[in-house]
Amino acid sequence: MKELGSFKDRRYQKEMLYERKILRDLSIERLHSKMKVNFYPLFYWSKIEDMNVEEYCMDIAIESFLLGARNSKFSIRGETIDQLKERCMHEEKLLIDTLYEVINNCFDDSYQESLYYICEQYVQDWWYEGCEAGVRRHRLRLI
Repeated sequence: MKELGSFKDRRYQKEMLYERKILRDLSIERLHSKMKVNFYPLFYWSKIEDMNVEEYCMDIAIESFLLGARNSKFSIRGETIDQLKERCMHEEKLLIDTLYEVINNCFDDSYQESLYYICEQYVQDWWYEGCEAGVRRHRLRLI
């Protein structure tokens, strides 16, 4: 007789499978180039590379991309982008604050306000890209 698993295990397995599929649309080169474009106006990138902040930026970008992709299924059901943003506002704010704290700890306080807006824009850009990728995969029935 076959052993039954819990619903939580099955949901976790489905979520991991979905994330692996959706991450096929994302490339390391695109992550790296977009990171340099967003954060280069404030400071020299060589300073960031020495402090391993680049890895944190890439992790936050991937998480934001996945957050947008996970919530994209609701746009297929008729929700607008604004409604999707409201749905995951708390998680997005947490990602923005985390990225801001990591980068702000490396520098002095002269960049505080502009750095927060740059972090916010960075997370939102990746969220939109993940949402678009998720909608595209749903429409093409690749999920």
